[in-house]
Amino acid sequence: MLICGIDEAGRGPLAGPVVAASVIFEDGFTIEGVTDSKMLTPFQRESLFPLIIENCLEYNIQHICNNVVDEINILKATMLAMYKCISEAETKADKYYIDGNYFQLHENYQNNINYETVVKGDSKIFAVSCASILAKVTRDMLMREFHSVYSEYDFNSNKGYGTKKHIEKIKRDQVL
Repeated sequence: MLICGIDEAGRGPLAGPVVAASVIFEDGFTIEGVTDSKMLTPFQRESLFPLIIENCLEYNIQHICNNVVDEINILKATMLAMYKCISEAETKADKYYIDGNYFQLHENYQNNINYETVVKGDSKIFAVSCASILAKVTRDMLMREFHSVYSEYDFNSNKGYGTKKHIEKIKRDQVL
């Protein structure tokens, strides 16, 4: 049985994209150390990233840029990224586990899929944990790239989340 886990990163920050990832494994496969990405250090996540990619049957990572997030809202952008992970995959899973309590397929997606939303799925289901790691590492990498252009926002350390320093910079920019 093929299991697909899907998760996202970037629903809470003030800057940057929302990133979704899907990972497909044979049911029962595991990699030691994999858990919810929020429970791991950046070094642990980055060490697990290539192991996940090398050992999965297929993975897909999609990101929706901040302009689209602002245009359609964060929930719709998240659903779009997750939908793209599913629809662009070459391998179809027998079961899809999606982190959270809500998911809606895009209206144009014709294939019925067997999916289940799982609250805290990233800490309960191996494939979802893997997807959380792929999404988080990818988003952090993108934010480090943004830092090279917008270093005054300190994206290297805050990854776009509303730290005191980041919020103060935004307020200063609004006054100017």
